[in-house]
Formats: sequence, C-alpha cells, structure tokens
Amino acid sequence: MPLRPVSHTIYILAGPTAVGKTALALDWAEAHGAEIVNADALLFYRGMDIGTAKPSREEMARVPHHLIDIQPVREAYSIKDYVTAAQTVVGDLAQRGKKILVVGGSGFYLRCYYAPVVDGIEPDPAIRAQVEQLEAKAGLVGLLEQLDALNPDGTGELHRENPRRVARALERCLISGKTLRELEADFAARPGPFDAFAKRSVLLLRDNSELHPRVEHRTQAMLDAGLIDEVLRLRADGLEENSPAANSIGYRETLAWLDAGSHDRDALAEAINLSTRRLIAKQRKWFRNQFAPDQIIEGDATAEALTVFE
Repeated sequence: MPLRPVSHTIYILAGPTAVGKTALALDWAEAHGAEIVNADALLFYRGMDIGTAKPSREEMARVPHHLIDIQPVREAYSIKDYVTAAQTVVGDLAQRGKKILVVGGSGFYLRCYYAPVVDGIEPDPAIRAQVEQLEAKAGLVGLLEQLDALNPDGTGELHRENPRRVARALERCLISGKTLRELEADFAARPGPFDAFAKRSVLLLRDNSELHPRVEHRTQAMLDAGLIDEVLRLRADGLEENSPAANSIGYRETLAWLDAGSHDRDALAEAINLSTRRLIAKQRKWFRNQFAPDQIIEGDATAEALTVFE
C-alpha cells in the first residue's frame, strides 16, 4: 500500500559497483543528519560482508543504516519483501523528521522508489504445482500452448524462449483469470509505493580508466580480508540454498574455485574482476535507459558537490 502523503523528500544516491557511493553517502548523511536506507540487493544478508563490500561496523556507527543484515543467507529476499520493509522504514524516518538517503546500485530496488514493481498477485501453491507438472510433462511447448490459449490477443513483450518467465506468466493468468494484456494494464494503473514523496537523485559515474583499477584494488582487498573463509562459512550456513546470493559476484566465483580445488588466488581474483566489469557494464546500461537523475557527477566528489540535495 502507498504511504500516506507527507511533506518529505527521498534523496537517492546511485551508481555502479565500486564507484564510491559508500564514502560519499556517509559524508553527506553525517553532515545533514540523514539516515541511510540500503538499496543494494546483497546487503540484506547476514554474513555476506566481505564480498559485498558492506559498510563496516565503524561506518555504520557514524550514521544509522537500515535494511542491512536483515535476512539469513539461506533465505532469498524478494522485491516484495523489500518494498514492504522500505515503506515501514521510510515512513518512520519521515515521521521522525529525519532526512532519508537511499543508497545503492541495484536497479530493480531503486526503481521501486519511482514506480510500482509488485503486481499484488499472491502465489497459489496448487497452481504453481499444476504449472510445474505441465512443464515436466510437455516442456516449454506445453507451457506456451496453454498460455496462448488464455491469451488470444497475444503475449506482448514476454520472452517466449525463457521457460521461467513463461511459467510465471501462465501462473499469473491462471491465478487472476486475466490475460497478460489485462494484467499489464492493471499494473500500469497501480500507484507507486513512494508516490507520496518527492525525490531528488544523484548518479555517480567514473570512466573505466578509473573504475577498473578500483575494482581490482577492491577484489584484492576482499581476498586479503578473508573472502575465501567467508564463503566457506556461508556455505556451511546454507548459502547455496539461496540461488540469488550464491550466484552473486565474488561468491559464485569463489564457490567454483573451491569446487575445482584450485590454489591460484590470482586466477580467482581475475575471475571476480571480469564478472565485476561485466556487471558494471549492465548497470551503466540500466542507468542510461531506466534512470533519470537530477544530477550526474563523474569522478571524485565531496558531499558539497551534491547540489541538488540542498
């Protein structure tokens, strides 16, 4: 449900991995009495500290942080969970008169501050089992046949070669009794969870000539700080039961390195660096196409440079 209207602004500091968001966010929040709300998809998980470059205890002692270390690593944290929790946190900060600084690089989580991201259709275990049985028996072809029968006006922009997306689309049609086009229209008409708030945003960017050495330095620092031991601990705690966490950069490569029985830390570092560079390219594309910041800052910045936050 959308929050009640309040006279308040959400400040958003966004940017790709390793661009320098944490230090700048701390400086600005400390100077302006703000509290930080996490919008990074991996900082939710307890124990995923080194590989996520999670703010340190000392950094979090400087400024109150929210939505960090709130989920066991074995249990996935959904966007629906995030929206509900973020509404509670943001509403509380607004009522206390605190400035709200959202910080992150995960596009889907940042998007929820501007638009609806959850359609409100509750999962039905019986229908999910029905769809899974159909997929096991008839594969993607069977899923598409039933989906097309329910959608005589077409399936729109659905990625029809992706079995997971086709299965979820079929589930939603069966649960709601509506076509995909009707569901899209319903979704477009939904209010955003933070429509009551004004937003001001800053996007941090760096050229690859700056960013790639920062990535390499950070990866080496993670390995020196004990990333391999952290992954071993998290594996024992059920990391691999949570696919989004286990497949995240740093953890995926380290798990594969451990399974291979390798002792070449340089090879592990390069694998993490390569994956991080690819992630940054995807993040840049998302920010270019899906994010319209009020201010863009390239290179090093101080809190005073965030002029649109004043």
